[in-house]
Amino acid sequence: MGSRETADLDLICGRVMDLDPKIRFVGVINERGKLLAGGLREGLSSLEEKKDDEMMFTEVALRARMRREFDSQLGRVRFAMSLREKVIIMSFPIGDSEILYVSASTDLDYARVQSAILEILGC
Repeated sequence: MGSRETADLDLICGRVMDLDPKIRFVGVINERGKLLAGGLREGLSSLEEKKDDEMMFTEVALRARMRREFDSQLGRVRFAMSLREKVIIMSFPIGDSEILYVSASTDLDYARVQSAILEILGC
């Protein structure tokens, strides 16, 4: 897929955000962890500081790169998820250089939502 236009990325983020009101944040980050599109659901406040957001995005990007090391043996990663005490975090590779990052309340029906996200991404 490669790099996409910002308008396309914003459209993807909007479609994902519309899937469920329990989704808190949807964004697309690049391979260095820079936020390219998306953001927090209107009316919500972030659970962490802005500098911590940047660190988390960088960590997600690093993990995505590390996971590619096993693609030849295990196949490409379709998505990864962390269930934390306060939030669910999901990441979906988009092509070779971008990642869709989603955070949601812990009571999200994540099986339904991840399937819908994969469909939106054409996976």
